[in-house]
Amino acid sequence: MAHPINMLILCFTFFLLLNLSHNFASAFTSQDYSDALQKSILFFEGQRSGRLPANQRLKWRGDSGLSDGSGYHVDLVGGYYDAGDNIKFGLPMAFTTTILAWSVIEFGSSMHNQLDNAKEAIRWSTDYLLKAATASHNTLYVQVGDPNEDHKCWERPEDMDTPRNVYKVSPQNPGSDVAAETAAALAAASIVFKDSDPSYSSKLLRTAQKVFDFADRYRGSYSDSLSSVVCPFYCSYSGYHDELLWGASWLHRASQDASYLAYIQSNGQTLGATEDDYSFSWDDKRPGTKIVLSKDFLEKSTQEFQAYKVHSDNYICSLIPGSPSFQAQYTPGGLLFKGSASNLQYVTSSSFLLLTYAKYLRSNGGAVSCGASRYPAEKLVELAKKQVDYILGDNPARISYMVGFGQRYPLRVHHRGSSIPSVHTHPGHIGCNDGFQSLNSGSPNPNVLVGAIVGGPDSKDNFEDDRSNYEQSEPATYINAPLVGALAFLSAESI
Repeated sequence: MAHPINMLILCFTFFLLLNLSHNFASAFTSQDYSDALQKSILFFEGQRSGRLPANQRLKWRGDSGLSDGSGYHVDLVGGYYDAGDNIKFGLPMAFTTTILAWSVIEFGSSMHNQLDNAKEAIRWSTDYLLKAATASHNTLYVQVGDPNEDHKCWERPEDMDTPRNVYKVSPQNPGSDVAAETAAALAAASIVFKDSDPSYSSKLLRTAQKVFDFADRYRGSYSDSLSSVVCPFYCSYSGYHDELLWGASWLHRASQDASYLAYIQSNGQTLGATEDDYSFSWDDKRPGTKIVLSKDFLEKSTQEFQAYKVHSDNYICSLIPGSPSFQAQYTPGGLLFKGSASNLQYVTSSSFLLLTYAKYLRSNGGAVSCGASRYPAEKLVELAKKQVDYILGDNPARISYMVGFGQRYPLRVHHRGSSIPSVHTHPGHIGCNDGFQSLNSGSPNPNVLVGAIVGGPDSKDNFEDDRSNYEQSEPATYINAPLVGALAFLSAESI
């Protein structure tokens, strides 16, 4: 008979080995990442505004917003609702589009049978952005719907009867931030369609150049021009300098026109090139711009961009635990934590930048310099993978924060269309106030918004699956967009 002490040691050793194997073995397979990738793209079909195509896969949605812009004699049908409401906000929509395009540019070769769906998701937005940019001379339409009125109702997009006011920026009421982001989106998308649809690609690039010129010539923030219809919803807190440099960076990459290189060199310092910032989002583009521009230094040794590699390193170093310049906050379960509202947007954007930068570093065997410490590309991949795995369910709560992925995921998502019975099962009109019965119900959403990433847990890894808790349970296009690229990378990396 084995001695009790020996048995105890054996059990303890076995427990340690189990934990170690969990820590060093992947929680998810290549097939898991591919499944999550497919779902992360499918989500965008649930956010569509306009006339839905015959190949629409989320069947519970219907046509909506078919007269958007008509009261102003412009066609603004299409585009995306940003989150759980029925407003088309131009700044987050354009950012979403830029990031989806960047994802395809960097990782499209790893998307396999999802590449066409990813391109469709981009085109749904760029078709709308082209209309918004070309409908009137020297004007960019940047929003459809009055958010203050919309938020008083809980209605399906198909039933909308709230005011569909149209908002624009112009030389008299500038919006360099939203205009330069729109230029970035169109320029990045032009790269995506360059081979498969050259004429569309050319149209995107030409329009991007005109919109950027408009943004640069008539400088000002759209928050000042449009105030209460964009603030506090999507106020441009970081100003417009970051978008001008970001837009120029994408036009430089898309056009290879020397004038954009000259613009970046002449204006970079004024527009924030030497400022370190540690948050990448629909509002603040500075870390993303540094990484976009570092590519030319890392892959082509373009000396003009060496400083951007230094500042990219500074951003990455801030995320690496143990780095001399580490300053990020993580939850006890290991999730990057920036703020209580929609925190996962920062997790997905950071993960995407980590993996994109890792790809650039691998191209020349480079490393991240953090003071005296150096970290190889693999360290960045490891850190990003941990964040993505947390989102997919490898977390203390053992819940996936992607709707429809895994065994447990949020059921009461803060989303009007998902929470109210579908127009196909309940064709009768459900009015502004009648929908609040669905908002306040404890029942799961009747329509599954497959692929949606919700706001996520708090700083202690706690999550409340409660529809009224929008900070944790509301999805958004800009939470999903960066994850598309990250999942494509990991699906190929994990084979």
